[in-house]
Amino acid sequence: MEYRRLGKSGLQVSVLSLGSWLTFGKQIANSTAEELMKIAYDNGINFFDNAEIYARGQSEIVMGNILKKMGWARDTFVVSSKVFFGAGGKLPNQTGLSRKHVFEACHAALKRLQVEYLDLYFCHRPDKNTPIEETVWAMNDLIRQGKVLYWGTSEWSAQEIQEAYGIARQYNLIPPTMEQPQYNMFHRYRVEIEYAQLYKNIGLGTTIWSPLASGILTGKYNDGFPTDTRLGMEGMEWLKNRELVAERIEKVKKLSALANELGVAMPTLAIAWTIKPHFVSTAILGASKASQLQENLKAIEIAQNVLNNEIMQKIEEILQNKPEMPAF
Repeated sequence: MEYRRLGKSGLQVSVLSLGSWLTFGKQIANSTAEELMKIAYDNGINFFDNAEIYARGQSEIVMGNILKKMGWARDTFVVSSKVFFGAGGKLPNQTGLSRKHVFEACHAALKRLQVEYLDLYFCHRPDKNTPIEETVWAMNDLIRQGKVLYWGTSEWSAQEIQEAYGIARQYNLIPPTMEQPQYNMFHRYRVEIEYAQLYKNIGLGTTIWSPLASGILTGKYNDGFPTDTRLGMEGMEWLKNRELVAERIEKVKKLSALANELGVAMPTLAIAWTIKPHFVSTAILGASKASQLQENLKAIEIAQNVLNNEIMQKIEEILQNKPEMPAF
C-alpha cells in the first residue's frame, strides 16, 4: 500500500480507501460489508469513509459494529462522517450546516460508529442558508473539544473553500484541511483546474469519490444495461441519466480495448488513472463483492508501473476532454 499526506497535514492516508455509499446497510449484507472491510484493512487501507445520510444512518451503524468486532487499534485506521443532508429527518435544524445540526450530527455519528472521535468530518455540501463563518466556528469548536481531528468540505467551489479558509485565518480558527470532490476520467475540471491554486496556496488535500464514474468506467455498460447495478437501484435515476450517455460509452469501449492490450482490467486502469496525480490524497473505492475490491487494489501497481507518459497520452487521445486553465 502507498500512503500520502492529506494535503499539507501530517495525517497519512492510504492512496486507496473504502467507502460505504449505496452499499453498507442497503445494497449488501452486513457479513459482506465485514468481509470487505477486513480485506481492505489487511491490504493496508487505513481510511474508511461514511456519512450521516448513507442509508439514513444505517451505514454508520454497520461500520461501527464491524469496527467494534474487529477490535483494530484506533491508531491504525481513519474514519470519517459528513454533515448536511441529515439522517432522514426533514424538520428544521435536522439538515444543513447550522451550529446546532453540525454539533448534533457529530454526536450522532460518534454513537453510530462507536468511536470517541472522528478523524475526518466533512461539510457534505455548501449551505446557502447558513453563514460560512458559523460553520467554521462550529467545526473549530468540535476540534477543540477533541471530537474531530480534521474538518473539510465536499463538493464546495474553490471560492467557498477559500472563504472558509479566510474566515479561519481572520479569527485564528482551524481551517479546512481537505475536500471530497468527484474525480474520474469524465469529471476533471474542478479537481484539475478550479482547485489548482488551493493545492499550492493552502495545501488542500483531496479524498476523491466515484473514480469509476458510478460504474460507467468498469465497462459493464458497454453492451447494454445489466441488472443489479447501482444505476439500476431505486432512486438513482438522476445518476443514470447524468452518467450513462452514448458518447461516454463509446470512449469506455476504446479504453477497454487499451486495457485489454495492457493486460489490465478496465476498472483497475480507471482507478490507477485517478491516483496518478499528486493532488489526489486518496481515492475512495466502493465495492459490493470481495472479488471487486481485490481486483481494484491492483490499481496502485498499475499506476506506478504501467501508466507511463506514453500510456497516459493514449488515454488522453481517447478521452479528448483534458481541461485547460482559463486565460486571464
